[in-house]
Amino acid sequence: MIINRSIFSSILEKLQKEPKIILLFGPRQSGKTTLIKEILAGYKEQFVFLNGDDIRTQESLSVNNLESLKKIVGSARLLVIDEAQRIENIGLTLKLIYDSLNIYIIASGSASFDLASKTSEPLTGRTTTYTLYPLSLKEIPVDVPEVSVSPRIEEFLRFGLYPRVITTGGEEEKQEYLNELLNTYLYKDILTFENVRKPKKIIDLLSLLALQIGSEVSIAELGQNLSLSKTIVEKYLDLLEKMFVIINLRGFSRNLRKEISKTSKYYFVDLGLRNALIKNFNKLNIRQDTGALFENFCIIERMKALNNAKIPANFYFWRTYDQKEI
Repeated sequence: MIINRSIFSSILEKLQKEPKIILLFGPRQSGKTTLIKEILAGYKEQFVFLNGDDIRTQESLSVNNLESLKKIVGSARLLVIDEAQRIENIGLTLKLIYDSLNIYIIASGSASFDLASKTSEPLTGRTTTYTLYPLSLKEIPVDVPEVSVSPRIEEFLRFGLYPRVITTGGEEEKQEYLNELLNTYLYKDILTFENVRKPKKIIDLLSLLALQIGSEVSIAELGQNLSLSKTIVEKYLDLLEKMFVIINLRGFSRNLRKEISKTSKYYFVDLGLRNALIKNFNKLNIRQDTGALFENFCIIERMKALNNAKIPANFYFWRTYDQKEI
């Protein structure tokens, strides 16, 4: 099944203008590598493709020696580095290549904070950033003779919108894939971060958030339940946001100081991963959380739509004193 991603044409356009560094962020399995390969299939000039997971690539790009980097790039007009966050000092390397060779660069990463923290300072003014989330409703092919994907909403609320889930037929296969994704992507990736001393606590934190989608979350209360300090809970929440597992919505207030201190809501970037976390793929008519799932779904879809259209926006929830909410 061919799935056309919304940001595809925008990235192609960038490759036809003056050279730029394109940073492509997004969760694992959201389709970044597939998108890059589709872009390269239509690219007419010479390119070099490197995988940041490869140890030899890590070694060759970690050394900021211009002559060595020139040999790697050769006469290519485009350098692509998949999983670039694996490479030490990647920001300085990209800056050196871009400033010296004036070529196009695409660097992808599945943990935005890791890649961003290594690239943000030296690459100022040289980058265009894209985020590739799991599929949006607009990107899902319609099954003929249907005219829309509306009849499949229950499926999306139960199994989410990862590309592999959409292209997998049976429910058992979808569940198996999501459980595997949870174990390989979430558990193992968390263990790679040196500042995480208690990875199990992060999974416990996610489980608590999974049961509170749609509700305001108290960080102090989360800390009490997990026997963690408020500072550690905040650090773990920030980590999970930058790994594209959850997103944070703050309460809207015209008083900016008050707004920062208000409680937050947390939603999951993909509901399939959330349901795998709590081991619940039941049909909607026997669930207690259907309303919360639909709220999460609508908010994430709105974020995807604006992100894919490159329309900057802030997101909030708004509530009156008598608990009326938007």
